[in-house]
Amino acid sequence: MDRSQFYSPQAGRRIDAPAASHARFGIGDIVKHRLYDFRGVVFDIDPVFANSEDWYEAIPQDMRPRRDQPFYHLLAENEDSSYVAYVSQQNLLGDSEGGPVDHPSVHELFEDFADGRYRLRRSLTH
Repeated sequence: MDRSQFYSPQAGRRIDAPAASHARFGIGDIVKHRLYDFRGVVFDIDPVFANSEDWYEAIPQDMRPRRDQPFYHLLAENEDSSYVAYVSQQNLLGDSEGGPVDHPSVHELFEDFADGRYRLRRSLTH
C-alpha cells in the first residue's frame, strides 16, 4: 500500500496522502518563512496539504505552493504579533538566529528551549 488517508478538521474531509512523506523539519524546530518576515516553532506536520479549499484559493495563484509536500503548523511571530501559521515546506528555512520563539502558547506545548530547538512536553508524546 503506497497511500493512506487521515481526517483533517481544517479541511473538513479525509485527505489522501502518500504512505511515507519526507519532512525537512520536525516538531520543536525553529523555522522562518522564505518570503515573509516571520518565524515560528513547528508544533504539527501534515504530510500533504490538509487545510480548506478556501484557504488555498485565497493564496494568489502565482504564489500557491504545491499540495503534495509537507505543510507545517507553526506558533509564529513577527515584530507585531503572535499567531498560528500553516506553511508549505517549500516556503520554510531553518532559522539561522537560533533563539527561542516568543509566542504565548509555546509553554503549553513545549518544555525548555535547548540546542536551537524545543522539546515537546512529555505529557503530549506517545
